[in-house]
Amino acid sequence: MSRIRLGLMASGRGSNAEALLRACKEGRLNAEGALVVSNKVNAGVHEVAQEYGVPSKTIARDQFESGKEFARTLIQAFQDAGTDLVCLAGYMKKVPPALIRAYPKAMLNIHPALLPAHGGKGMYGIHVHEDILACGDSETGVTVHFVDAEYDRGPILLQRGGVEVHQDDTPEQVAARVLKLEHVLYTEAVAKWIAERGR
Repeated sequence: MSRIRLGLMASGRGSNAEALLRACKEGRLNAEGALVVSNKVNAGVHEVAQEYGVPSKTIARDQFESGKEFARTLIQAFQDAGTDLVCLAGYMKKVPPALIRAYPKAMLNIHPALLPAHGGKGMYGIHVHEDILACGDSETGVTVHFVDAEYDRGPILLQRGGVEVHQDDTPEQVAARVLKLEHVLYTEAVAKWIAERGR
């Protein structure tokens, strides 16, 4: 089976994008980077893309007069790059519905908690870990799910807990522990998607 071409979307440093690209390079995934897209011109993920020899683009909503034009440009960029699977890797903006429709069952997101808990609008980044501590959870984990029109509601592809939470933790300490699992689980989830696609 030919290698899957991954499209990656990130708003920040892109550590999950890097974990996936490293897995591709090391042969742990039957995949290769096709295109990296960020909504920020100065996002660290552009440097990650350069390091792994993957083209990157800045495509942001405020560059376009209409949402339709924005969505059309995103779709065209991924299609021109021959993208098979789009992976959101810390992309902090709502994904246009037209892009989701263009990649049915072929767009994944990683969430730093055990969905459906601590998900939904506003639950991203450090806010998730603040909420986990406020709720008194003793354990957290990571979820990789398909993207649909609602925040964090798409079908779950892979989920794993086992990350301990202590009540004297800071949100940043929880985040650091969870991030280690994110890097492992996202690679496993993409491998599972590839395997299921080949059936």
